[in-house]
Amino acid sequence: MNTGFANSSGAQQPADHPDHEKHEVTVTVNEQPVKLYDNTATGAQIKAEAIKQGVHIQQNFVLQEELPNGMSRVVGDSDVVHLREHLRFTAIAPDDNS
Repeated sequence: MNTGFANSSGAQQPADHPDHEKHEVTVTVNEQPVKLYDNTATGAQIKAEAIKQGVHIQQNFVLQEELPNGMSRVVGDSDVVHLREHLRFTAIAPDDNS
């Protein structure tokens, strides 16, 4: 039985499925790097991690993904983003009309 504790040889045995590895991706939120640890994240999760990692935004800010063609798209709190390196996001206060 695998309990997630070290076995008698001292080797650590994973408690979860051995093929499930956390995927670390660094994205940018308001010009600051934010590390995320999965293949996907919702807009709310991206903002929450950015806040935890010191980006000066609030959970109610509007999150936008900056697209390579110079355009942007709004990422809602429940929208799922497929994470990859170099994604860029901007989070702005909901009452900012700029």
